[in-house]
Amino acid sequence: MERRAPPAIAPAERAIAPMAGLRLIVGLGNPGAEHLRNRHNAGFWFVDALAREVGGRFGVESKLRGETAKIHYEGQNLWLLKPITYMNASGASVAAALRYWKIEPEEMLVVHDDLDLPPGAARLKFDGGHGGQNGLRDIFAHLGHGKFHRLRIGIGHPGPGQKDRVTPWVLGRPSSADEQAILQAIGDAFEVLPLVVAGEFEKAMHRLHTGADTD
Repeated sequence: MERRAPPAIAPAERAIAPMAGLRLIVGLGNPGAEHLRNRHNAGFWFVDALAREVGGRFGVESKLRGETAKIHYEGQNLWLLKPITYMNASGASVAAALRYWKIEPEEMLVVHDDLDLPPGAARLKFDGGHGGQNGLRDIFAHLGHGKFHRLRIGIGHPGPGQKDRVTPWVLGRPSSADEQAILQAIGDAFEVLPLVVAGEFEKAMHRLHTGADTD
């Protein structure tokens, strides 16, 4: 996967809570080959790429309603989760995984597509609203709050006044140029992932959003 310099994006997101480190990374998407290359599956793309990078393998865990993989990354053990509930019911899988593995929401990173960011952009965030993203909306409903970390992968928007095109847009396949930009954004996020996993979230956010090193 290609790497590129992160886009210059102002880091004004939301105050970051203290963080000991990650134990769970959730990628949001829809199961099935017909959805594999859809914009809505950017979260799946991220965790699939991470598993490939470290030799992890996903297997179905029916009691968690998802595919899971346990990996060793940057000296830490991490669980990866892909809910197979379809996007709009992701919360059932996420809540079950948190309970089963005894993980606090603050120790979780949820990776998802974002209509409000252009292809090629990636941003980190803690807490805040769900922004209309249906997977996040359902996680909120199951947890009762949004106090977990997110990685937003930009997929672009069909355009102003095109609300009726949003569903086919997210469930459609991006152009080759947009797909490459999304993959490059995932590559950018990989560059700061060691910081995120270690709990250095503010440093990771600053580096990802501005391209500047805080050292």
